[in-house]
Amino acid sequence: MIALALLFIRSDSVRGPIVMASSLVVAVFAVLLLVQNLNEGTVFYLKSGGESEAAGYAMIAIEAALGLLIFALSIKYRKPLAAVLVIIQCPILIWFELTKGHQIEVENNLYVDNFSIIMALIIGVIGTLIIVYALGYMKDFRSHHADQKDRRPYFFFLMFLFISAMFGIVLSNNLIWMYFFWEVTTLCSFLLIGYTKTEEAIRNSFRAVIMNLLGGLAFVLAIVLIGNTYGILELDQLIEKGAEAARQDPVINVTVLLLAFAGITKAAQMPFNSWLLGAMVAPTPTSALLHSSTMVKAGVFIIVKLSPLLGVDSMAQDGSPGFIASITSPGFMVIMVGGLTFLLASAAAVSQSNAKRVLAYSTVANLGLIVACAGLGTEAGVWAAIMLIIFHAVTKSLLFLCVGTAEHNIGSRDIEDMDGLFGKMPRLAVFMMIGIAAMFLAPFGMLVSKWAALQSFINEGNVWVVLFIAFGSAVTLFYWTKWVGKLSVIIANRENIQDKVHVEEWGVLGSHVVMIVLISLGFPLLSKILIVPFIESVYVGGSPQAIAALSGDNMIIMVILVAVILILPLLFYGRTRKRIVPLYMAGLNEGDNLTFLGSMEKDVQIQLRNWYMAGVFKEKLMNRIGIIVTSTIFAIVFSFAFTIGFLVLKQIMGGGAE
Repeated sequence: MIALALLFIRSDSVRGPIVMASSLVVAVFAVLLLVQNLNEGTVFYLKSGGESEAAGYAMIAIEAALGLLIFALSIKYRKPLAAVLVIIQCPILIWFELTKGHQIEVENNLYVDNFSIIMALIIGVIGTLIIVYALGYMKDFRSHHADQKDRRPYFFFLMFLFISAMFGIVLSNNLIWMYFFWEVTTLCSFLLIGYTKTEEAIRNSFRAVIMNLLGGLAFVLAIVLIGNTYGILELDQLIEKGAEAARQDPVINVTVLLLAFAGITKAAQMPFNSWLLGAMVAPTPTSALLHSSTMVKAGVFIIVKLSPLLGVDSMAQDGSPGFIASITSPGFMVIMVGGLTFLLASAAAVSQSNAKRVLAYSTVANLGLIVACAGLGTEAGVWAAIMLIIFHAVTKSLLFLCVGTAEHNIGSRDIEDMDGLFGKMPRLAVFMMIGIAAMFLAPFGMLVSKWAALQSFINEGNVWVVLFIAFGSAVTLFYWTKWVGKLSVIIANRENIQDKVHVEEWGVLGSHVVMIVLISLGFPLLSKILIVPFIESVYVGGSPQAIAALSGDNMIIMVILVAVILILPLLFYGRTRKRIVPLYMAGLNEGDNLTFLGSMEKDVQIQLRNWYMAGVFKEKLMNRIGIIVTSTIFAIVFSFAFTIGFLVLKQIMGGGAE
């Protein structure tokens, strides 16, 4: 309703209060969801009946309408592949829903557990803060594009629709309902990426919709397979059935493979990462929403939910080494694709000077680490994955919004143009440095979460992924340090222009900084009251010692890190004697610390430039390697899985006939 109302409101004076009030209501709803369902385990809502059946028919009609819209736009812009995918995907699901699917009784359509509460808080708090930030940002965007039609009502309509669909994904137990909301996010991202309607925006928006339609097709096939075979359309029943089969059921195995593939496409893992990089043409609030709290988090959400059915079987059924069993496991595909994506995307980020592109590659890389952790299928892996989701959502949202504010005020998003940002916009520079530090330094939670991820892979003996994480983290340190170095440069006599920033932007940026600090310091409590209970409910037969150690060990690490941060300044306090001298610049300083007299007796402006190692970390090379290797992994896993599944089913059917 909020989204529809905003579609018809064109006055800034009316839009602003409605967006703020609506965002507050959504955030309060997310908090109430936590308060009402904390320590309640999994609570189901909207059981089978007239309301759910009517909702199902409405979703079928909307799905058909969305399919027709994408098909029409594909024809208009001559994108045949998108049209073909829609023609294949929509009829299959509608046919299934009206035939076999209609006969399957779904007992519980919606649910709430601790993980969905965490996701709802990310969506409801961070997502709405991004929309509030967009109020000021889109005013500047409009002034910079005054020659174009004002389409802000359409923009805010899509943003709130996006948020609503994300709530639907994380709260749906009915797989058909989840798929419906899944496709709504696909449509919204498609329209938001193409918002400016430039040739580049249209091209990138179709790349995004094509790759996400591939994932959507896999989602549909998974629903049809599990529905026709076992009459299951509920996520909790699928997980329960898969746990009983102990990953030996070929139907369950292929179903999980298809759903994991859908999650990988939505999470922009290689070879599908190009759609997320192309999303950078959209306004910054769209980039922040896609990269932090929504869209890509839908992909990792479904993979984390399926984590009990993942993992790699190291032994065959007869006790002998099970190489074939290992490489046909969904966990093998998920771990390897996630680990490779983390390493290669981190390496590609080193050669980038465009701040939004650095953030995009960083997002792809961190999502790869989350995916790999979930693919382990262990308690420690899930713990690390959820923690990474939380810290990444808050931190990356802050950084994208900071870059958006910087771009509108200094006229560039290039890191090399951020010299003297401390002089021009000191508050923004501090916020940006906090966000960058939170991605890789102690005592912020990302570092602890990465340590937990590395430890979980070491415990499982997965040497390859340990190497991926170790080397990926090393290059991560390199590109973040370069950026911090640029921001740390203080250049005198810079005009302070931060008063031009809208108050909504400062409020949102400040809120993000506060959240980063509070979550980093309070993450052991967060782990104890939300994450560990969720893991205990999922891994009922798991090791109590392993689960208990999740909070305990990491609590000790956090205390040590905080102590070091607090003690180190005290050790050096008062021991330095500051002496201000003119800067030495390999020439005669002209007095302004910005110009020196060169060897040719000419004034030369000082320049500070980073080393991007473009000859070593070639972006195209990293992507080419990722595409080839991950595509090969997909081909091997799906080929073996479908072949073995077919042979097993044939044997079962033959045995039944006898």
